[in-house]
Amino acid sequence: MRWGRPGAGAAGTAPPLPRTDVELREVTHAYGDRTVLTGVSLTLTESRIGVIGANGSGKSTFARLLNGLVVPTAGTVLVDGLDTRTQAREVRRRVGFVFQDPDAQIVHPTVAEDVAFGLTNQGVPAGEIARRVDEVLVAYGLDGHRDHPAHLLSGGQKQLLAIAGVLVMAPQRVVFDEPTTLLDLRNTRRVARVVDGLEQDVVVVTHHLELLAGFDRVLVFEDGRVAADGTPAETVPWYVARCG
Repeated sequence: MRWGRPGAGAAGTAPPLPRTDVELREVTHAYGDRTVLTGVSLTLTESRIGVIGANGSGKSTFARLLNGLVVPTAGTVLVDGLDTRTQAREVRRRVGFVFQDPDAQIVHPTVAEDVAFGLTNQGVPAGEIARRVDEVLVAYGLDGHRDHPAHLLSGGQKQLLAIAGVLVMAPQRVVFDEPTTLLDLRNTRRVARVVDGLEQDVVVVTHHLELLAGFDRVLVFEDGRVAADGTPAETVPWYVARCG
């Protein structure tokens, strides 16, 4: 079953989510005197996009640009024509973001409260919040932990909670920044199955290359630029050879 928008019902019965179109135009980004991305121009329309590269290559900054967590020092990022610099709130309704470390994303004491946080901020009615929270907790196997202290969950459960907190907001695209780096093999596989089953478009930054099998497109970052761009069969072997 693919799990997408709350209330969408079983796979095949709900209308598909609209596709997101993300465009980067000559994007450069620097932290002080350190430039981490230079002249990146891309259009992202595919359903499954992977992002790989060495540590410090710029891939995490690239990921944060996609929903306005970071705005470019120069150039423009557009999501369905919305500028992340001036329309960040609307952009974040369309593009969700899951951090590498779920503790950076968990802000409320209990599991159910944490999932409800974003909906409450949006002013969603209480009854609708309760329904959507219940639905997403069941979808990710967290319904038995709804009143459990969020920070006492296992590492795998915390990552599922972080994902649930994003998915309950019903974005059209979800960006994952190294979602399995802190997980053991069992939970890595569990998160991979979750990502594979999403109705939403996804962008996954990862060092676990096997997660990208079946993806539509993989970008390889090197020294702040896109060094390769193609299918996994084209770019992953290129990257592996480059690392060797």
